[in-house]
Amino acid sequence: MNDMTPIAKTSPKDWESDQEVRWCPGCGDYAVLKAVQRTMPELGVKPENTVFVSGIGCSSRFPYYMETYGFHTIHGRAPAVATGVKLANPELDVWIITGDGDALSIGGNHTMHLLRRNLDCQVLLFNNEIYGLTKGQYSPTSRVGTRSPSTPFGSVDRPASPCAFALGSGARFVARGIDVHKNLPAVLKAAHAHKGAAFVEIFQNCIVYNDDVFAPFTEKANAATGQLWLEDGKPMLFDKDMKGLALDMETLSLKVIDVADGDWQAAGVIVHNVRNRAVAHMLVEMPFGPFPMALGVLYDDPRPTFDSAVVEQNRAAAQGKAADLQKLVAKGQTWQVEKQPHVI
Repeated sequence: MNDMTPIAKTSPKDWESDQEVRWCPGCGDYAVLKAVQRTMPELGVKPENTVFVSGIGCSSRFPYYMETYGFHTIHGRAPAVATGVKLANPELDVWIITGDGDALSIGGNHTMHLLRRNLDCQVLLFNNEIYGLTKGQYSPTSRVGTRSPSTPFGSVDRPASPCAFALGSGARFVARGIDVHKNLPAVLKAAHAHKGAAFVEIFQNCIVYNDDVFAPFTEKANAATGQLWLEDGKPMLFDKDMKGLALDMETLSLKVIDVADGDWQAAGVIVHNVRNRAVAHMLVEMPFGPFPMALGVLYDDPRPTFDSAVVEQNRAAAQGKAADLQKLVAKGQTWQVEKQPHVI
C-alpha cells in the first residue's frame, strides 16, 4: 500500500457485500454489523486493504457480509490466522470477529497469546453469554445458575470476564460497548486508532437463547443508573451526573458516591485516565448492581507491536545479504539420490 496514494471516500454501501445477511430476526449481530459498516468510511481505510477474520459461531458469519477480504476459519483459531495475515502483509488492516465461546473456551489460549504479543489488529468479541450456534448451551461467560441444555439444573461455573481476561493477558487497549448503543462507533474508532491489539467486548443480545440478559443496564429505562460511559480526562459520573465513582482509600477499591449540586470534585469523584491500568482492573471487575456497567475505553496505553518487531528483526537479519534460494537449499548436509535400476 502506497501511503502517498489518496484514499477515495467510501460510503457504508461500499462496505456491504452482496450476501444475504442471515441471523435470527432481532439478533444483536445485525446492529453490530451496521455499526461497523457505518464506521469504516470514517476511518480513512480502503476495503481492498482490509481483512476480517472469524472463528466459529453466530458472529463468525461476519466476514461474508463485509465487502473486504476475509477468512471464516475454525473454532478458536482466528487469532492464529490473523497473525499470519498481518505478518505476511503488515500494511493490511486486520479485524478479528469472535464470540465469548469461540474466544474464551477452545480459543482462550490463542486469544491470550495474540493479546500478550500485541499484534496490530482489532478484536471484537460479541458476548451474549451463551452458545447460540450450537443451540443454547452455557458458555464461559454464562452466569451462575444459567439453565441450558448442557446445564439443566443451572450452571455452577464461575463466569469469565472477557475484559479482565484481556487485561490479565497483557492487552494494551480494552473497551466495552453495547450492540444497539449510539456510542459503539466511537468505541470502534478508538480501537482502530490504537496501534496494537485493541480488544473490544460488545454486549450482544441473543434473542432466542438468552434474551434480555443485559436488560438491567441496556434497556432505556435502566441506562441512566446502569451505564457509566467513560471518557479520558472526564469525571466518572452517571445517573445524570448525580452519582459517581470515588476511590476508597481504606480498601483501595472503588465506591459509588452521591454528587450534590453538580460539584463532583468536592464529592471526590475520580477522573478517568485511560493509561491507569490499576483502575482499569477495578472497573472491569465492578459487580453490576451495586455499581453501573463501565463502558467505553477502559484502558489505552500503546507499546511496540509484535508485527513491527518481526518486520524490524527480518530487516536487520537481511541487511547486507543477497537472496540466494539455491545457496540456502544447498546449505548444510546434502546428498543426491541416484536413479535406481528397475527391479521386478
